[in-house]
Amino acid sequence: MAGAEPGAGPAGGSNLKSRVIVGAFLAVIAIADIWVGGPAFTLMIGAGVGLVLWEWGAMHGTPQPWRIAGLAALAGACLMAHLGRPVPALLLLLGAILALLALSILLRAGGKRWISTGLAYAGLPAVSLIWLRGQPDGFALVMWTMGLVWATDILAYFAGRSIGGPKIWPAISPNKTWAGLLGGMAGAGAFSALFAHFAGWPQSLPLMALLGAGLAVVAQAGDFFESWLKRRAGVKDSGTLLKAHGGIMDRVDGLVPVACVVALWASQQRPADYVMRVTEMLA
Repeated sequence: MAGAEPGAGPAGGSNLKSRVIVGAFLAVIAIADIWVGGPAFTLMIGAGVGLVLWEWGAMHGTPQPWRIAGLAALAGACLMAHLGRPVPALLLLLGAILALLALSILLRAGGKRWISTGLAYAGLPAVSLIWLRGQPDGFALVMWTMGLVWATDILAYFAGRSIGGPKIWPAISPNKTWAGLLGGMAGAGAFSALFAHFAGWPQSLPLMALLGAGLAVVAQAGDFFESWLKRRAGVKDSGTLLKAHGGIMDRVDGLVPVACVVALWASQQRPADYVMRVTEMLA
């Protein structure tokens, strides 16, 4: 989804309008659930990554029992992350990934090995987002993460469509341009700096702008990876849940890697700790 730049055509306007409506609807639901947090947020993330894993399995022809085993591991990891135990959650994911991989090798079922990769693809961002929401400044952290991806999408779309120019990797994603990438980086960088300023985070604004621009590239990489997966599987969309707008994977391809990188960054920077200290000083 990150930086989608559909080509011009007679149906371009209606397609954009439809995408905006669907995107706005999903965004409102997501923001409300992020605000509520707690079990509701964990359930939303668990349901979302469960659908991602199911679509992943369908794309690779993975039998349902293998997908169900992956869903069970995902549910356990989400529960552990919700209980504030991200390390055991990651260890559970790792154990399930290795077990499924070993079983597929033992049974010489090469096609089923992809479920192990799918479990990592769905599980890592799930644990990351649930852990981020559980931090003292969790709402801001998750909204910043989501906002970065949305800013990348929107600015990349309009920059790529209005400027055009050379394609980045036409064999994988024929509509992505360098102009769109730069537009997405500029949008994400500006959003990141403004958000950090109003959230009261202690990092310098130039640093936050650079971080936002870098994460825009990460979001684009996630988009290219999913495009490669679909071309490899010979499908146009990851699924049909959203009808003409594809599947859940098509909507979260940029968020998957960004959530993981943000969680890694936050675990080292802990901006929430600084915000809590400032709040205590002012109280």
